[in-house]
Amino acid sequence: MGTAWNASQQYPWEDGSYVGGLETVKVNITIRIYANKWHVYAGLAILNPHARLQIDQFAKSCTEIFKLMLAGAKDTLRERVYRARSKVFPGFDEQGNTSQLPIFLSESVLDNFTLLPSNASLPSTPRPNSHLSILAMVDSWAALDILPFAHLSLAATPIFQMWIGVAEALYRSPEKLDRAIEDAIHDTSHRSDDLEFIVAARGWSQCVSFGNFKLYEERFMATRRFFEPRFVEAISLGSKMIKSILQDVNRAN
Repeated sequence: MGTAWNASQQYPWEDGSYVGGLETVKVNITIRIYANKWHVYAGLAILNPHARLQIDQFAKSCTEIFKLMLAGAKDTLRERVYRARSKVFPGFDEQGNTSQLPIFLSESVLDNFTLLPSNASLPSTPRPNSHLSILAMVDSWAALDILPFAHLSLAATPIFQMWIGVAEALYRSPEKLDRAIEDAIHDTSHRSDDLEFIVAARGWSQCVSFGNFKLYEERFMATRRFFEPRFVEAISLGSKMIKSILQDVNRAN
């Protein structure tokens, strides 16, 4: 996402494109990653053969879902999305109910941590969004038989917890999931952003497959420089958001 936004030369929260709820989490995760050192993620991606496999599958899932969007293959896309849902979130019933408490107990809480300019307000209705990044993430987990909640119990880092929380929030709600599928097929306003995301995902997959640390550093630093002016504000808000999420979970437990 960060590479795609850099390619578009836009801070997605400033023009109201990606603000509120799940978008707030996506933005904060992205900036939190780029505020860290490039070699930390390069080592995780390049030196771990399992990571290479997952990155390659993610890029493949992105591409295949995007092709279904372009073809207008709504039924095929919906079948694929719900098949992945049943594999990755086996505890959900058709309405998204489960005995497990959600990671994000209230999405409205996330609105408090948006980077939207102070003189702007959140839109009354969310902008159409395919949520391609989330659909592809869950699709790739399903393809590789990965159950993220099992990993969460072993390694609950804040970023990993937020990523699973984003996916869970979308897939727990059939209404939101069907809305994303509808937007993916019928609304083209976000299509250019999705295209940039596809190019970025495939580019990172190729970079990791080459095993080239220098290339990884150059790609990472190019985007880091783009987001750097916003690090202080974003990291402060992101830390408060993580604290709020954890407090909600602890209170519920």
